[in-house]
Amino acid sequence: MPELTLMAVHAHPDDESISTGGVLARYSAEGVRTVLVTCTDGALGYMPGRIRPGEEGHDEQVLAQLRIDELKLACERLGVSAVEMLGYHDSGMAGWPQNERPSAFCNQSADVVATRIVDLFERYRPQVVVTYYRNTGYNHPDHLHTHDVTVRAVERSQVPEKLYFTARSRAGQERMREILADRGIEMPTRRPDERRRRGASPPPRRAPGVDDEQFTTFVDVAAFLGARRAALEAHASQLQESYFLRAPDDVWAEIYGRETFIRARDTTDAPVPESDLFAGLR
Repeated sequence: MPELTLMAVHAHPDDESISTGGVLARYSAEGVRTVLVTCTDGALGYMPGRIRPGEEGHDEQVLAQLRIDELKLACERLGVSAVEMLGYHDSGMAGWPQNERPSAFCNQSADVVATRIVDLFERYRPQVVVTYYRNTGYNHPDHLHTHDVTVRAVERSQVPEKLYFTARSRAGQERMREILADRGIEMPTRRPDERRRRGASPPPRRAPGVDDEQFTTFVDVAAFLGARRAALEAHASQLQESYFLRAPDDVWAEIYGRETFIRARDTTDAPVPESDLFAGLR
């Protein structure tokens, strides 16, 4: 049989650990080849000290290199087999002026980026590809574009046999908020979007995530929470003060003990619900 390969396509350094750290660690430990594709340099994140873009002391070039170094360390801790950096420039959050830069990832041709991803499919031959579900309420331009180009690449290639979207349960997000609030930890609210910046009425508030009935696949990653936490800790510039890392160990299993996915492409006829991204392939 060909070597089993999982490819995860993410927008920024740290997204791999936040969204798919558990499955990357689990499948790496099982001997599956794990390949991470990171589309942008993360240059519009925080500098150490929580310095935001536009504030004194923020240096995009310095931060991009720092985040690459953090990504390499995180991937070592997750056991990732190969990392492919596409090298596009971070677009910033929705509504930021940096969205308008010609160099921003969100402004790059979907066909061109998809072709680069197809080339990676040909090189690594992943049976399983994972990227974001598009409609989760986060709406970061780079996450939306990552979804679009990955779907386009899968549609143009016969290599991947299964495509999954990673997403969190809306009900689960609210439960997480309650658990952390009981421990005195507050989750951040959604950042203002462009309509709020322009003074328009904000849209009705709805918890981010997707409805439970949309999920097809539930992967137990409880045994790999140590690796996932270590990977998150590697991204210190962005996550050192985050609620992810402030959550105590005794609630991590409840919050992060499994990762949830929506199966979007399948050539195996594996029945759902699934507990394995490689169901039908082994």
